[in-house]
Amino acid sequence: MDSPDHNSTEKAKPFLERAEEVAATDNFDYAIDLYLEGLKRAPEEVELGHKPLRQLALIREAKGGKKPSIIEKMRHSRSKEPLDKMLNAEYLLARDPENLAYAEALLRAADEGGYSKAVAWIADLIFQANIDSDKPNVDQFLLLRDCYLRAGLPDRSLAAIKWASTLRPDDHTLKDQLRDLSADLTMARGRYGQEGDFRQSIKDREAQAELQSQERVVKTDDYRHRAVEQARKALASKPDSPTNLIRLADALSDLADAKSEDQAIELMESAYKRSGSFTFQKHAGELAIKAWKRRARDVKKRLEGDSENSTLKAAFEQAANKLAAIELNHFKQCVENYPTDAGLKYQLGLCYLKNAMFDDAIPMFQEARRDPRNNVNALAKIGISFFMKGWYTDAADILKEAIDTYEIKDDATAKELQYNLGRTYEQQGDKANALEIYRKLAQIDYAYKDVRLRVDALRNQNGSS
Repeated sequence: MDSPDHNSTEKAKPFLERAEEVAATDNFDYAIDLYLEGLKRAPEEVELGHKPLRQLALIREAKGGKKPSIIEKMRHSRSKEPLDKMLNAEYLLARDPENLAYAEALLRAADEGGYSKAVAWIADLIFQANIDSDKPNVDQFLLLRDCYLRAGLPDRSLAAIKWASTLRPDDHTLKDQLRDLSADLTMARGRYGQEGDFRQSIKDREAQAELQSQERVVKTDDYRHRAVEQARKALASKPDSPTNLIRLADALSDLADAKSEDQAIELMESAYKRSGSFTFQKHAGELAIKAWKRRARDVKKRLEGDSENSTLKAAFEQAANKLAAIELNHFKQCVENYPTDAGLKYQLGLCYLKNAMFDDAIPMFQEARRDPRNNVNALAKIGISFFMKGWYTDAADILKEAIDTYEIKDDATAKELQYNLGRTYEQQGDKANALEIYRKLAQIDYAYKDVRLRVDALRNQNGSS
């Protein structure tokens, strides 16, 4: 009987072979589509699928192939299933082969889907690119560390940790991980004599995999409590292991009760105080945000069933304020520790905006624009910040720039940009331009917010039809 891998390859072959024929005629875009159709059927087919598609992409780029448009980027960034995410990321990477952000997205999706051969291929590509970079990215090495390990490639995981540790020589967590994995590998080789048996050398490997996949499954209460017990046992066997400590914190957080959540946060904060490694403090902040989002959500649900309850109203306001304060402090610390991360600056800008700290928000959004993925959203938030400060002329300039930059004209982002520009004109007293914006928006979506009422009001004021 054929193996599942053989069966999937046979189903993919007609597409992959046709892709090779089409690529030879320089019909690159059609060939890319055929390769992806084949990989949809055999996502682990590296030699016949991923590698030749990569080679095609480089040839296409050398011959002047265009990069993906904003519309293509949007269309290929909305998937939910791991396989669809992987193929969409590979589509974008094929059209912009030097863009490591697409390669990282592909890696994360392949890792999420458990496509270990695809993980090994794209991780090796990212590893080499990062090594060759003038400024190697430590976060990429940390991503590679985790993905390699889950794919059963501990030697490569160890290499990634070594690079990360070189870039962060004072990070005690990385030093501990380097020591632990080196010891595991030494023990495994001594016991089995070959790398291929590494997975068998680690006790309770299935339990560890179960813990690693906690965010991917629907967890029963029994499952959650078993995960905590397993994590406690793992930490007891290796009390100096940062990985085991983080796993226990995550398992406690998943219990979703205040006492356990607070214990999880305390574990990470104590580890930070002992080691000085910001990895623990960052995780503590993430767990605190997760906890207070849950608490605010729980109170809001109860309030929906008892909307006049003043005690619940006060509790919800308190939870929302606490969450806002925690988010602000967390992203401040993150930006201080990772000053070149534009995504974190965008998140900090959002926190400042929520807290009406517009003078602090604007420079964060301006710096966040350095990452093209944040450009339109950052412009939109700069416009809102200027609007809230009463700088209406500046708000209008920025919002028009965002509208001109954003190629899609009728999705939620486009409508919000148009609406905010209309509000800005209205505040300036420029009723003619405001009416024009609202009219066009109503033609696209008549029920959007209060745009119909604003059109009627402005027409009545102007006496126009």
